[in-house]
Amino acid sequence: PITPGELLCLGSSLAFSGLFYYLFRRKARVAARIQEAPKLQVDDDLPALVSAADGRCLPYVVLEGIVLPAKAALTSHYHEGLQGVIQKLLLKEHRLVWNSLARSW
Repeated sequence: PITPGELLCLGSSLAFSGLFYYLFRRKARVAARIQEAPKLQVDDDLPALVSAADGRCLPYVVLEGIVLPAKAALTSHYHEGLQGVIQKLLLKEHRLVWNSLARSW
């Protein structure tokens, strides 16, 4: 005979397994889209491509070209000779809505 505690453990185990599998598949789809991203060169045609795109945004692209760091390039601690730069981030809020329960925007 199966006790109610065992049924509860089995049900919660199945629910968590299903949730984690769903999250894994969703992240795998995003990783596949990134792997299939088109490769573009950093040149004078890039602004025209971005402005012609839907919503003036390219969701996943690989930019290839030479960039110059603003101050100093970052060097990798794990791969000798590998350098990189940090992109400036732009935070754009689309709409502010007052939440009366949390009393915040």
